[in-house]
Amino acid sequence: MRAFKLIVEYDGTDFVGWQSQINGRAVQDEITGALRQILQEEVTLIGSGRTDSGVHARGQVAGFRSGSLISPSKLLSALNGVLPRDICIHSVEEVSPAFHARFDARLRRYRYFIAREPSAVDRRFCWLVSSPLDFPAMEDIAQRVVGAHDFGAFCTHATEVDNHMCAVNRSGWIVEDHRLIYEIAADRFVHGMVRTLVGTMVDIGRGKIAAEEFDAILASRDRRRAGIAAPALGLFLEEVGYRIPGLSPAC
Repeated sequence: MRAFKLIVEYDGTDFVGWQSQINGRAVQDEITGALRQILQEEVTLIGSGRTDSGVHARGQVAGFRSGSLISPSKLLSALNGVLPRDICIHSVEEVSPAFHARFDARLRRYRYFIAREPSAVDRRFCWLVSSPLDFPAMEDIAQRVVGAHDFGAFCTHATEVDNHMCAVNRSGWIVEDHRLIYEIAADRFVHGMVRTLVGTMVDIGRGKIAAEEFDAILASRDRRRAGIAAPALGLFLEEVGYRIPGLSPAC
């Protein structure tokens, strides 16, 4: 059996998320169906991690095994020929049979986009926040996120994960024209973490939460003390990094 690695981009607007579910359209199902059609065999597609309903990706990684003799270049062309327009495969690579898209991932990088003015083009991909924001305070909070912390206060109550420790090596805001972009990279993320961090920082920027309270919120591990969760539409999985010979380096 050969092993393949895919780099996947998708517009998550009309999906219930990456993972197959019984209650709607999932990215995993669309790609699995396309692979079944092309390869004429059943495949098990494994993603680097879940993305929630409405969340987008430019660098999702997925892997599967196949007995087919098809070349990576032909498979890339065939996939993009049959997949719907809101999914695009950027690369197909044959990798070691030991490769696991989820368990071998060492770093994941997300970006969250906020529009400061109404936009017809960005309305599906940015959270519109037109109220005044204390940007220096938001950037100060972003820097406090760096390091190894228990992010239980920024995790949804519905999570099935007991361990909320994440090691963040990058966190900061970028000003780009009429947009604010929050970028964060870590070894792992707990459910809802990025959206709740963004929502809390925006609440601090609006003056709804005092900046001095952030450290206490983080230490509390209590979701009720953090701010709102930012809408899913502004969140993008940008990159998944690996530290395995022959694979993409960690971001």
